[in-house]
Amino acid sequence: MTSTTQPPASGARTAHPEHLGHVIFIAAAAAMGGFLFGYDSAVINGAVEAIRGRYDIGSAALAQVIAIALIGCAIGAATAGRIADRIGRIRCMQIASVLFTISAVGSALPFALWDLAFWRIIGGFAIGMASVIGPAYIAEVAPAAYRGRLGSFQQAAIVIGIAISQLVNWGILNAAGGDQRGHLMGLEAWQVMLGVMVIPAVLYGLLSFAIPESPRFLISAGRDARAREVLKEVEGEHIDLDARVAEIEHAMKSEHKSTFKDLLGGSFFFKPIVWVGIGLSVFQQFVGINVAFYYSSTLWQSVGVDPTQSFFYSFTTSIINIIGTVIAMIFVDRIGRRPLALIGSVGMAAGLALEAWAFSYDLVDGKLPATQGWVALVAAHVFVLFFALSWGVVVWVFLGEMFPNRIRAAALGVAASAQWIANWAITASFPSLADWNLSATYVIYTIFAALSIPFVLKYVKETKGKALEEMG
Repeated sequence: MTSTTQPPASGARTAHPEHLGHVIFIAAAAAMGGFLFGYDSAVINGAVEAIRGRYDIGSAALAQVIAIALIGCAIGAATAGRIADRIGRIRCMQIASVLFTISAVGSALPFALWDLAFWRIIGGFAIGMASVIGPAYIAEVAPAAYRGRLGSFQQAAIVIGIAISQLVNWGILNAAGGDQRGHLMGLEAWQVMLGVMVIPAVLYGLLSFAIPESPRFLISAGRDARAREVLKEVEGEHIDLDARVAEIEHAMKSEHKSTFKDLLGGSFFFKPIVWVGIGLSVFQQFVGINVAFYYSSTLWQSVGVDPTQSFFYSFTTSIINIIGTVIAMIFVDRIGRRPLALIGSVGMAAGLALEAWAFSYDLVDGKLPATQGWVALVAAHVFVLFFALSWGVVVWVFLGEMFPNRIRAAALGVAASAQWIANWAITASFPSLADWNLSATYVIYTIFAALSIPFVLKYVKETKGKALEEMG
């Protein structure tokens, strides 16, 4: 599934003021998938230690339960485009909503460890679908003049979803007396945390009935009359509908359906530009960012922070993530992608190095010494801030722009797959690495952050201000 990025055929197309509010509502409704993406990804943070205690499992088994959702993510992301091209974007959103709901209920009421893992795979599949459908749908529905800003709704929704999940976890933990396994509404607190996702999941499904199908899909399905109605809804009554429909049809006919074979070549199997995309994806994950969202509560508790405070710190980290994302959205088109990536790499390396230093000290009465404790806490927030204002946003911008037209879709798919695999590797390895040596684990993440600097300087070209057709 791809979206048309052709320039206007004649004059700038903009939604008139009376239509803009409707377009914003449509984009926000579609971005609920992004909200659930962030929420479902991060909500497990509040249940990690409770799952360890409930099922009496070691770090390796625990890591697999946490990371297994990423298998579903990869499958969902790989298949969502084809599903959406067959049955439509809206139906795809509704399937994702059902899967999110089933996952929430199943995860809240597991019989054993194996079925908790199964429900997490189901949720992961929904995350993968949402990660593809939301941005594609918004790009296809949004008027050209507002496409960039409306497209940013997806990333904003993801980071808000992460923050809200941590806030909800913190509230539930307090209601349960600070015990993740404390009883609340007839369940243990961690089960309630995982089950609350039913609410946004159902809302996502309901909103999908209130927004129109993508004009692009409608035209591909031969429903030109309905496509004209939707185009009039989102772009205003003053556009030339015949010209718009003809433009979309022309774009669809002229597209090159890139395949895996198109990526082959060069000295090392793939073309060099594909390796650059894979490198960006791997570095984005190998700095350990998802440790901050999947394991932060466990991390702080391991160095003596009480559970309630650890959950609060997870929430404040998520707020910093939102702030950093907003900064990136403001500056990515002003100072460029490459400078922002380099600034982020330097900041991340500094934050991670400070965390590694702080965690190298022995615990005193079960806690880090006061100075090291505060350094670790501040450094963790610094790390997340610099990630969010750079690599969190910039990598996706690069991947959408850097590949030549003839291989863009296939190359983006390979790079995104590399990102899911790298995410899984970090998520699955952290508990065992932390048991081995927490400080050394952060040294490893610091090294990857530092190595990303020469990687960007040598291999990554600036894409700011260049047309997609210029990428050769």
